[in-house]
Parts: sequence; C-alpha cells; structure tokens
Amino acid sequence: MACSARAGRIFQTLLGLVFTACIAGAASAQEQDKGTSVRPELGKPVQQAADLIKAKKGREALAKLREAQEVRDKTVYEAYLVERVFGLASASVGDAATAARSFEKVVASPAVPEGERRQFIAAAASQYYAAKEYPKAAELASRYLRDGGPDRAIRTVHVQALYLSNNFAAAAKALSADIEADEQANKAPTEEQLQLLSNAYLQQRDAAGNARALEKLLSYYPKRDYWINALYGLATIPGVSEKLALDVARLKLSTGTLRTAAEYFDAVQLALHAGFPMEALKIIEQGYAAGLLGTGADAERHKRLRTLVDKDLAEDRKLLAQEEAKASSTRDGKTLLNDGFNYVLHGKAAKGVEMMEQGLRLGSGLKRPDHAKLQLAHGYHLAGQNQKAIQAYRTVQGTDGTAALAHLWIIHLRAL
Repeated sequence: MACSARAGRIFQTLLGLVFTACIAGAASAQEQDKGTSVRPELGKPVQQAADLIKAKKGREALAKLREAQEVRDKTVYEAYLVERVFGLASASVGDAATAARSFEKVVASPAVPEGERRQFIAAAASQYYAAKEYPKAAELASRYLRDGGPDRAIRTVHVQALYLSNNFAAAAKALSADIEADEQANKAPTEEQLQLLSNAYLQQRDAAGNARALEKLLSYYPKRDYWINALYGLATIPGVSEKLALDVARLKLSTGTLRTAAEYFDAVQLALHAGFPMEALKIIEQGYAAGLLGTGADAERHKRLRTLVDKDLAEDRKLLAQEEAKASSTRDGKTLLNDGFNYVLHGKAAKGVEMMEQGLRLGSGLKRPDHAKLQLAHGYHLAGQNQKAIQAYRTVQGTDGTAALAHLWIIHLRAL
C-alpha cells in the first residue's frame, strides 16, 4: 500500500540519524569518564564494526560484533554499547526484526543517555514496522508520542501500525485527532491521512464515519473517484430514504459521476415521474452527449424514452402557460414549490424562486419539509444563486439522508 512505501522512506530518514548517533557512541566509547570505560577486547571490534557500517559493509560489521558478544562478564555499559551497534548493523543488512529487538533493549538499558532514549524508541518502532510486527510498532510509536516525541513520521508509523494490526477503531481515533489538530492550525490534512481514515471506518462498517471522512476528502481533494465513493456511501447510511433518488441523481449529474447508460436512463425516468420533463430533457441530452445513450443494444429503448420526454415537455409547456394566469393564492405549499421549481427549469428563475420560497413558507401539503428545503436549495443553484443555495442547504436537518446530501451539495458548491 502507498502508506507502507511512505513509512519506508520515513524510516530511511530516521535511520540516518540513528546511524550518526550509534557510530559516534561507538567511536567515543573508550573516552568516557563516567563509569563507562570499555575493555580493549570489546572496544576494538565494536569500533571496527562502526567503521564497517560507515563503509556499508553490514555483514562484516556483524561478524566483528559477534567477537564483542563473546566477551564475558560485560558491564552494563558494554552490553548497551554492543546492543546499540548490533541493532544498527542488523538494520543495515535488512534484518529489521533483530534490529528492532536490539533497539528496544537499548531503550531499556540504564546506560542510554536520556537525550537519546526517545530516538531509539522511534528507531525500534520503525524497525518493528518494517518487520511487519505491527502491534509492537504501534506500542513503541505510542510510547514515543506520549513522551512528547515531535517527529510526525512516527505519528504516521503509529496510525499505520494500528491500522495494519487490525485495530481500526484506535487507528480512526488517532487519525481523527491528528486531522483535527491540523485543521485547528489552519493546515490541510494530507490526502493519505484522510484515505486511511476512510478505510478505517469502512473496516468497522461505520457508514456514518466513512461519510464524514469522505466529506473531508472532497473538501480538500475534490476528485471524481471520491465523489463516486461518497454518493455510493450515502445510499448505505441507515435510514436513507429511497425518495431521495432524484436528488442524488441531480448531484451525480452536477459532479459528473453519472457513469452508465442505466444511470442516465433511471435519472430521466425519475425526473419524468416527479413531473419535471424539462429536467428530464436536460439529463437525456447530457446522456446522448456523453455517448452513453443512443448507442448499443438499448439504442431503440433510449430513443423511445426521448420521444416520451419530448411529448411530456410539450404538454408541460402548455400547462405552464395556463398556470401563469392562475393566482398563487389558489395553490398549496407543495404545489407552489413544484410549480416554482418548474419555472426555474424553464428559465424563469426570478418568478420560480419567489414561488418556491412562498410555498415553503406556506408549508401546506409539504409532508417532508427537509426534502422541500433540498428542492428550494437546488432551485437557487439552477438560478445561479449559489450562496443562497448553500444557506438553504445548511437548514436541512433530516436523518433520512437529506442532511448528508445537503452537506455534499455545500462542499460541491463551495468548489464552483
């Protein structure tokens, strides 16, 4: 996965710092004056090993270190020094598991300078990660962070290790905290962070959490694939009303995520069923322009649908002319809302928006107020009044998917 590749690069950077610290420690071992003297029979092979690591001869360094390991009755400092350089040599030849255990022993040693202990915790966490021992990597990375470790690379190792050890809830919690901290600092979270958060929620089958993560992805990285995922995920949220199908199709059309002839065909039928043949015409024309309608085995079926749209639109235009002569006071809220929306579709935005607003204020016949607000907001958008549309979408509070859809519309309109 991409996260693993990045963690590998992070470790290489960190390892360079540890190399410097370890080699410096080995080279000066015989010059310590605080009870840290090293016997020549041990100090010599350790120094040679350090030089071999510098020369990128890790296997030869390990052979020298085995000579040092054979020295008996090592002092605490001598044991610490051998373990420190042995971990470094093991890492240099790609033996991450051995390196991780050596670095962990260094961390536990009373001989390690306090100023370096945290660095070795980070090195152990990274090596455990490289060895795919993810629970241990998460444990040590967590310790590093609790101790105030500032390196963001280890935060990345931490959340990735949690995720890869299947501790998805903890990974989501850690990622959410990091993302919130970034946002409070007016810094955009990385795309990788948000992708991992989305996946962590998906692994827990937390549709609502995944929807929130996708909303953030769309806010910062509005890619078509994320729109597809968000709109697909909307349908999986518990309680989502099937009556939102046309509203979802409208957002798909606006974001360019109607992908198949069947989706276009269904959207046209939904618009016709709702009594908006002008909207149906616009959808079917886009389907033909995209090369998805009018071709293939269903081309004749598409043609029949186009004929039906044209027929219904001709009737609708006649009725619209008749309706203009009627007083608005003779209609209930629902009728005013729908008639007003139809006026907007026919290019009479000012009159249509006014009627829709009046219908919403009147309220009679509106069994689903939040759905009515969605329609008013979409009317504002079609009338070119996106700021009013955003304000209207903010008033949608329904738990049947209307609020979730409204949030997505707000994200989309802000990007226009």
